[in-house]
Amino acid sequence: MKRNDLAVYFIMGTPNCIQEPLHVLEDALKAGITIFQLREKGEGALTGKPLEQFARQCQELCKSYTVPFIVNDDVELALKLQADGIHVGQDDVSLTQIREKFIGRIVGVSVHTDEELEHAVKGRADYVGIGPIYETQSKSDAKAPAGLTFLKEARSLHRDFPLVAIGGITTKNAQEPLKAGADGVAVISEICQSQNRHETVRACKVHK
Repeated sequence: MKRNDLAVYFIMGTPNCIQEPLHVLEDALKAGITIFQLREKGEGALTGKPLEQFARQCQELCKSYTVPFIVNDDVELALKLQADGIHVGQDDVSLTQIREKFIGRIVGVSVHTDEELEHAVKGRADYVGIGPIYETQSKSDAKAPAGLTFLKEARSLHRDFPLVAIGGITTKNAQEPLKAGADGVAVISEICQSQNRHETVRACKVHK
């Protein structure tokens, strides 16, 4: 994948939205997000057929805007939909197994330590998500904030490897991880709850 594909990485599930979720997604696509991850978790999350139907609707919207559609964790769903890729954490299926099933597709991995980073790079992940950079309310099981230190280390170790920063990122602090070496920022609440998504997405991009 191209590193600039990660510029504004929007992550969303129905529990994150205070407006109609498909409206939120299309508004974000119009605003210029560069990649989308469906992360359907938390209280009230869709499962089974309703989840598949919703995922297909999200996928169609992404296709119409030529934006990669990524599924979080759910290997079976990602394969069934022939999604553009999958994103997994450290507690999910092994990277080797994932890579074998997603030949020619995007595989992203969440990393929190040097060891996890090296494993992801050697395991041929296409990008890694580093975080949480700041304290986040979007994940009840989020690890303690890592700040920018690990992100800077990761960039110095792997100068050309795609890195996206995640966790507590807002329009007010988005430039900090970008200056620290991230190719982009992953955002959930800030876009989901925005009253002006064009302005929110613009504020999350690199300011030259």
